[in-house]
Amino acid sequence: MQVAVPSHRREGPDARTDVATRLADFVLRRPAAVFPTPVLDHARYLLLDTIGIAIAAGPMEAGRIARDTAALLYGSTDPLHSARMLFDGRRASIAGAAYAAATQIDNLDGHDGYSPTKGHIGVAVVPALAALAEACPDLSGPEALASLVVGYEVAGRAGIALHATVSDYHTSGAWNALGVAAVAARLRRLSDEQLRQALGIAEYHGPRSQMMREIATPTMLHDGSGIGALIGLSAAVLAERGFTGAPAITVEALDVAPHWQDLGVFWQVLHQYVKPYPICRWAHAAIDATRGLCRAHHLTPADIHHVQVNSFHYAATLFDGMPDTTSKAQYSLRFAVATFIIHGRIGLEHISGNGLEDAAVAEMLGRITVSESERHSVRFPAGRWADVVVTTTDGMVLTSGDIHARGGPEAPLTLQEIEAKYMEFAAPVLGQGRASAIRDAVLSLTDPDSRFRDLSVLLYDPPVISTILQRPAW
Repeated sequence: MQVAVPSHRREGPDARTDVATRLADFVLRRPAAVFPTPVLDHARYLLLDTIGIAIAAGPMEAGRIARDTAALLYGSTDPLHSARMLFDGRRASIAGAAYAAATQIDNLDGHDGYSPTKGHIGVAVVPALAALAEACPDLSGPEALASLVVGYEVAGRAGIALHATVSDYHTSGAWNALGVAAVAARLRRLSDEQLRQALGIAEYHGPRSQMMREIATPTMLHDGSGIGALIGLSAAVLAERGFTGAPAITVEALDVAPHWQDLGVFWQVLHQYVKPYPICRWAHAAIDATRGLCRAHHLTPADIHHVQVNSFHYAATLFDGMPDTTSKAQYSLRFAVATFIIHGRIGLEHISGNGLEDAAVAEMLGRITVSESERHSVRFPAGRWADVVVTTTDGMVLTSGDIHARGGPEAPLTLQEIEAKYMEFAAPVLGQGRASAIRDAVLSLTDPDSRFRDLSVLLYDPPVISTILQRPAW
């Protein structure tokens, strides 16, 4: 879905000034009370979903390395510029704490995303909110959600503007840094000019890293969002202290003005997708098409002779073999489909540890073929489509038809499904009691009398070791 542009938008030299003025009004001065209720309601579920991924990713190697590195390199003793790291407790600078959490989340590919950006926002703006809130003890629940929405709305438009004006496909860190800077500008009460400079600094320093390099060779770099969070908060502090870096061309260039004209009218936060599987979104349509056929025809692995997956170009480029690392497993398609056929779901235990040596999955993988379909490619990035043809062992040919990946506006998960997903990821690490308390605190943030500190007291202490050991090694 491309962003709608009002027909009455300004054109010509005034467009740049118009965007800057309205952006400052939206980021810095729009009260939480006038944000639409459905927008804040949905934001709390995106927050819950992202926190669940942060919890589950905590014991993973990438998260441990990122937190240790933040403690070593990105520290601060100033209480206004430091924060505890999520589910760790050690202090770092606000930029370091956000970097650690964003890197941790980025390395478990189960967090939300936005199709027009071909990337992810919550992975960076949620850690930024958590880090900044440390110095805002009286932050209300609605204001925390409104600040989070600001990050989603600014980052989403910056991402669309970047993709519309450059030839390379850059990682999310290249543009979600601007959303992080906007959240910081709002919560740290920057001026209009400081906001402008912060966005310019964040854009200039943002990692213009090539996404397809990471798809070709999956590593812990993932989508660059850890560095995006680091850059965004660093940019805000630099601007706060007088450093200059404007203009941000993804905001102020005349040719991107149409992407900003509906700010505060069209709410991108309502169009984020929530993933049902901790796998690259590009594979989800194929998984869902397979899921539909298996359920409709009560197929077991023994019933399946061959699976033909037809999807869009980028999906067909995902890792093709049996992965030997968690990163490769998350950027897979054939492995993901094979895993779903064998286990009927895809959980953390399937994309890590012994799941990477699953003989039944490896055997099933050999029965799956993936091809690019031009029909599906032309609908990307607005949609993530696939169709699957299953040939059974008794010669039946079953077709799924064109299937769109679940989780977004086209096929949303229910609120109950989002809560269940959160508990599936969080409870094995934190225990049922603490996981439930976090869920309840997040969902109560729309209450006008709520305070973010009622949630934050649950977010920083590390998990109890005996609880973590209940989950298989990753």
